[in-house]
Parts: sequence; C-alpha cells; structure tokens
Amino acid sequence: MRTGILPFLAGVFLVRNYFNYFTEIEERFQQRRGSLLLLSTLDWALIETWREAGIPLEAALRGIDAAFDKYEERKQRGRAQRINGLAWCAQAVLEASEELKEAAIGTAPAQPVESRESGFEPAPVAAHLERAARILDAASIAPDACKTIAARLRTLAEDAHAAKFIEVEMLEQVLLTLEEKLLAALTAAAPEELLVELKQQAERELAPYRARMGAVQRRQVERQFTQKQLLARYQLPRLSLFYMSQA
Repeated sequence: MRTGILPFLAGVFLVRNYFNYFTEIEERFQQRRGSLLLLSTLDWALIETWREAGIPLEAALRGIDAAFDKYEERKQRGRAQRINGLAWCAQAVLEASEELKEAAIGTAPAQPVESRESGFEPAPVAAHLERAARILDAASIAPDACKTIAARLRTLAEDAHAAKFIEVEMLEQVLLTLEEKLLAALTAAAPEELLVELKQQAERELAPYRARMGAVQRRQVERQFTQKQLLARYQLPRLSLFYMSQA
C-alpha cells in the first residue's frame, strides 16, 4: 500500500475531508444510477485504489458523471447494458484524474491539513487508535506483529491526547505504514487455501469489467479486495483515519 500523496493533490484538488471521499463517491454513483444500489466489496476496493493513487474526489465524481453521460447516450440508441458496478466508471475516473493533474501543474502547494480545518480533533483520533490497539492485542493470528503494532498505536494515541491539533497527513502516513506491516504479517500467517479462495473470488467479481480496467488497475483492485476480506475474516481493524468514523 502506498503511503504518499501525489504532488498534484496540491491546491484546490487536495482532499480535505477524509470522511467524504467514500460517501460522496457512493452517493454520486447511486444518484446517477437512479437507485440505492449498495456498493459491493469490489466497489469499495476500487475506491480504495483511487484513494491510494491520490485521485482527487473531484476527479472521481467527474469520471462517474462522464461514464453515465456516455451510458445515457447509448441508452437512447438502445445499445446500453445496465450499469451494475462502480467499475463501469473506472476508465473515465482515470481520464478525469489526468485532466485535473494537467490543470494543477504550476499551482501553489497547499498548507498541511490540520484537525482545525478537517474535523480531526485529538480526542476522537486518540479513541480510534486506542480501539484499534485493543482489537489487535486480542488477535489470534500473527499475534506478535499485532501486539507490536498495538503498542505503537498506543504511543500515537498518547501523542494525540497531548496535542492541541492533529497533523492529519503526517499521522495518516504513519498509520498506512503500520497497516502495510499488519497486512504483510496477516498475509504471511493466513492459510494458503484461504488466500487462493479470496484471489479466485476477486477474479470472478472482476471478470465482467476486464475490458474497462487495465491490467495494473485490476491487480490493484484484486489486492485491495483480498486485503479487505482478510481483515474482515479475522475481525481486525483498518488503521487509516478514513475509518475513524466507524469506531
């Protein structure tokens, strides 16, 4: 999992509200589709790859709109299939991201995102970290790695309690690094049969969208899908601040 934020996220394209990234994409997809179709695990994995790649929220929303605009044109000609998954919009989102990247060249860097402007205050951040630490301490798989990461989370929670505000981007990079270590330990400890099963499941769910996604993006989504399923299977927490509201 990549821990950096791409340079073109500077300026007006910086995603300042972490909570809104997932929810606004979900709401836009449902709005354009005209129904409250729940996003699948595969859809959430795709959004995760967009977030990791530094794709701005604006690009994701523009891409979804562009994909549905094309769909509406085909529908009028009677040659459109029903859009049943967010992956239908994958190529359009990448194209919109490239357009925003080019438009952002030469813009001034944004100031670091702090809790005073993003809503991440010390107390809830610390509670998120402490909750994750408690769950990891009780983990039955990869216990040594889980306890080591739990100890680090408690140190970060203590720092958060003592802080007047949280430097969100810096903390997020630390948490994503810890999450990488957790996932590596979990993957190493999980039974081979389970990993093969999850990989096959991801391939089956991605099959209808092969023509709409490049090989690299398919591998990224497959990896995210497998990781999300592994964490869910062993009831382990996501560490990223994106998931703080779920604590």
